[in-house]
Amino acid sequence: MVEKVYKMTRDGKTAIEKIILDENLQYLHMTFQKDEGLPVHHANSNVYMSVLGGTLSIGLDDGQVREYEDGTILNIPVNTKMNVKNLHEATLELIVIKVPPPA
Repeated sequence: MVEKVYKMTRDGKTAIEKIILDENLQYLHMTFQKDEGLPVHHANSNVYMSVLGGTLSIGLDDGQVREYEDGTILNIPVNTKMNVKNLHEATLELIVIKVPPPA
């Protein structure tokens, strides 16, 4: 078998799953219920954030909070201040890819 197979949980419960952590990238699966999210932090790599379900509410640097629906992919530069939240009733589901992976 040449390929590696990875699985992520799809049960809708709150989770932050580190699916792939290697020398090429970090691939994370995140699920948040209403009023949940990440602590405010600075991106430690170039981040691609894909909204798989729900609506992402995100404030970048000191800008206003913007909302992105499922099917949206954001590219967030390294060192950008991020405030990631789910402010809606529907479960928020994200894939976050960090390239290159943080040291």
